[in-house]
Amino acid sequence: MQKASHNLRIQILIALISTSLFIIKVIAWYMTHSVAILTDALESIVNVVAGMIGIYSLYISAKPRDDDHPYGHGKVEFISSGIEGILITVAGLLIIFESIDNLIHPHTIKQLDYGLILVFFTAGVNYGAGALCIRVGKKNNSLVLIASGRHLQSDTWSTLGIITGLLLLLFTQIYWIDSAVAMIFSFLIIFTGYKIVRTSIEGIMDKADTELLHKMVQMLNLHRRENWIDLHNLRIIKYGGTIHLDCHLTVPWYLNVHEAHREIDQLSGLVKKEYGESVELFVHSDGCLDFSCRICTRFDCKVRKHTFEKKVEWTIGNISTNKKHQI
Repeated sequence: MQKASHNLRIQILIALISTSLFIIKVIAWYMTHSVAILTDALESIVNVVAGMIGIYSLYISAKPRDDDHPYGHGKVEFISSGIEGILITVAGLLIIFESIDNLIHPHTIKQLDYGLILVFFTAGVNYGAGALCIRVGKKNNSLVLIASGRHLQSDTWSTLGIITGLLLLLFTQIYWIDSAVAMIFSFLIIFTGYKIVRTSIEGIMDKADTELLHKMVQMLNLHRRENWIDLHNLRIIKYGGTIHLDCHLTVPWYLNVHEAHREIDQLSGLVKKEYGESVELFVHSDGCLDFSCRICTRFDCKVRKHTFEKKVEWTIGNISTNKKHQI
């Protein structure tokens, strides 16, 4: 719950910053009448709307589980980031339309020097806000914050590109550069929107997080105990900032219920130490079978049926299958 509250506070701050930057960009556009600066302002509208949607989704995802939502409300974060991605894509398409219209009906650009100063200021603030979002989002497993951060940083790079193009216009007085710069960066904006939408769909469809699985397998191999003979059927599902993990752990068959439970507690403690309160772990314990002896590293076992042959290193491939490991 602390992480959820932290995420919500950060998102509120980002929404306030986005609103302020949008107002500054509108002032810069009003001063200059530059379609490239209008491009930046239109994307900032998306930032404001996405920020408000993000606040609502993080508020919903922070709610505790209930009878209707036994796994919590975290999936709303995927929906929120998907909407943000769609809005970003629409903004990019609107920018292309405006750029083409400006090429057909060009207009005079005024006070470009002052407008550039204002836009440059917004770029610096945007990048800092984006970096904060991504850092907190990765720490707290929040897709909404990560999506907001990436959007803000892509906004920064497109703003810097627009500034470069307008500086060229300022020195050359070639006015079609304004529309050309706007059109080039509209495609970057559309690509950013596409990536965010794709990530949100993957989350809704519970696509396996290969990067997370890889880190978890490395950590489990590093801290593996001798009673952990085998780990299989491991699955990870993300619900917003919460990770639900379940697996089967094979332990010596002669351990009593309390002893087997202690091994599960050790595994659970190891995972929660690494990932904190964002993880819910469900472990089913299996007793070892005769073929398990060949991969078991408990050498003081008094009921061993076969000699040890080889330690099986856990990998993403072999811990994800619903099959006990054997040689």
